[in-house]
Amino acid sequence: MKAYFIRRLLLVPLTLLGITLLVFMLIRLAPGGPVQRDLRQMMGAGVGEGGGGAGMRESEGMAITPSQLFEIEEKHQRDKGVIRSYLEWLGVRPRDVIRQAKSFEKEEDKLTIRVPGLSESIEVVKDGEKGLRIENESGVDLTGWKWRLVGVDELTRRWERKTKGMKEPKDLQPRVVLYKSGFEGLLQGSLGRSEKYGDPVWTLVRQRIPISLFFGLSSMFLIYGICLPLGIVKAIKHRTWLDNLSSVIVFAGYAIPGYVLGSFLIVFLGARLDWFPIQGFVSENFGELGPGAKIFDLLHHAAMPLACYVVGSFAFMTFMMKNNLMDNLAADYVRTATAKGVSYRSAVFRHAFRNSIIPIATTVGQNITLIVGGSFLIEKIFDINGFGLLQFNAVLEKDERVVLGVLTISAALMLLGNILSDLCVALVDPRIRFK
Repeated sequence: MKAYFIRRLLLVPLTLLGITLLVFMLIRLAPGGPVQRDLRQMMGAGVGEGGGGAGMRESEGMAITPSQLFEIEEKHQRDKGVIRSYLEWLGVRPRDVIRQAKSFEKEEDKLTIRVPGLSESIEVVKDGEKGLRIENESGVDLTGWKWRLVGVDELTRRWERKTKGMKEPKDLQPRVVLYKSGFEGLLQGSLGRSEKYGDPVWTLVRQRIPISLFFGLSSMFLIYGICLPLGIVKAIKHRTWLDNLSSVIVFAGYAIPGYVLGSFLIVFLGARLDWFPIQGFVSENFGELGPGAKIFDLLHHAAMPLACYVVGSFAFMTFMMKNNLMDNLAADYVRTATAKGVSYRSAVFRHAFRNSIIPIATTVGQNITLIVGGSFLIEKIFDINGFGLLQFNAVLEKDERVVLGVLTISAALMLLGNILSDLCVALVDPRIRFK
């Protein structure tokens, strides 16, 4: 069994590589990314100032210049190929940590470029068709700095790829990129910076995970703590008024989506009756409250969102417990135990219950991703800035680093959760032997 779990753990990194590579390529190929968004803004500004419309862009190219395009690409790190960019995100190839770029002027072989972080500038001179030479290198601290020349052919390809339908500009000039490189990726414990917020992805995740953990763990406690005993009672009291009444209530809750219930609760219990706050995780003066008041304030804000989180899972978990227990109570080994004088209570809890819990044990690890991920619809309705809402906004904004960061965390938790499910099954059912 030990060898089985070791193999499963070794497959986790390989699976993560495949998932992240696929998503990385889809993000890069999908339209409407940050480069296209900045281009639309700049082109719209150019049209508004000049009033020339599409004709101006086609004839004069005033909406966007090649230098502006290349600066946008370099700003969002879209000036390299997909595979190379992915390897840089992983941290197996060095990436440009700091960079400064500038294009040569027309018919000039020399340009002045400012060194980031320093007050000095350097003069770059063409040395052949693809070479560069620094004239005033002495006196300027260029420790760790490198430079490369981006030729006209590469710039032309980049222009055609990003500005389909626009005429190729005349007299494209080579571009000098001054940069410092370093390994800064997933293997180094870095998920990059958000293009929307500007903060490290780890910071955004750490700020929001406690909120989603609170709702996720509370939901699991309520679901397992209520549904399992309720399923046992329903199995024992099958076809009684208690079983029928609880079935109606549970199925009614199952038929109502969580976000619909959330809208209903906000309107009636929040806005009309003013029993609960309609938005937020805690009150604005939460830090000024005492310990007891903080707990009450937290539960007061969490009551309605928790109801939305658990409403959909009650029916599934309750009837899974009931049906499994009823099947085992009708099994021969339970009849044999009762025929030998074992009490009905012992037959239920010492024999039938343990076998009935096996299918439920398989769901424990699968719920880990849901615990952390949360529900962006519920978080959106109640204005809770949790992990689910962060994922949703990152997808809408095509915030590549945040999307990859939350996906990596979610996928890793899902894979580890599946391993945990197998472990729980092996602990509950001693007949299971993984090889």
